[in-house]
Amino acid sequence: MTPMASPENAFAAGLFEGLPPRYDRLAEVLSLRQNARWRRELVRHIARFNPTRILDVATGTAGVAIALAAATEADIVGVDLSEPMLERGRQRVHAAGLDQRIRLEHARAEALPFPSESFDAVTFTYLLRYVSHPAATLSELGRVLRPGGAMASLDFCVPSNPLWRLSWRLFTRALMPSAGYLLGGRPWWNAGRFLGPNIEDFYRRWPLYRLFEAWREAGFVDVEDHVMSLGGGLVMWGRKHHA
Repeated sequence: MTPMASPENAFAAGLFEGLPPRYDRLAEVLSLRQNARWRRELVRHIARFNPTRILDVATGTAGVAIALAAATEADIVGVDLSEPMLERGRQRVHAAGLDQRIRLEHARAEALPFPSESFDAVTFTYLLRYVSHPAATLSELGRVLRPGGAMASLDFCVPSNPLWRLSWRLFTRALMPSAGYLLGGRPWWNAGRFLGPNIEDFYRRWPLYRLFEAWREAGFVDVEDHVMSLGGGLVMWGRKHHA
């Protein structure tokens, strides 16, 4: 664990510790194949800026980093709290022949070990639910991004339609934990049981309008979002304001 890690950081690291061996396959199965769609949307909003250096925060097993390498010619640095996830990510990067373009490091999103304005683009996935102060974390992500650079994020969301929200609750509270246990054992059962309540709690505290405000307060303009998969996924993107 990195110094000064918050309780949220420690919890996230522990939650993901047993997931890496089957993470990529089960993440697709348990998202009903939607994770790949959301990832493509995130990558699309970064690739159009033709960045040359990208920071991928909460990179996990490097799925987004590898997708960014395929869609751009950029060099990519991925950071994450979980050493087991990073180790799996390094294996995937090596298997893809991308060791010269993707470097993975252990770091906290709240205190990035990089100079200000050192990246052309920043991405982050499934991050803000695992930090103490989402707004401050967004400011830190903006710090390392050059003026005019692009940032995009991906996370789960809660459907606004009452019928779909009821179906979503059934899936996240019952079907996802059970399927996770059958396919991946107790670590996936634990993650599945945690996920639904955690997502709902986050959006109670951080509804979309408040997330938009936090992005703008962190120095971003042209902030937009795309709610996907009947409300189950959220991609956001924007540009850092020119000084």
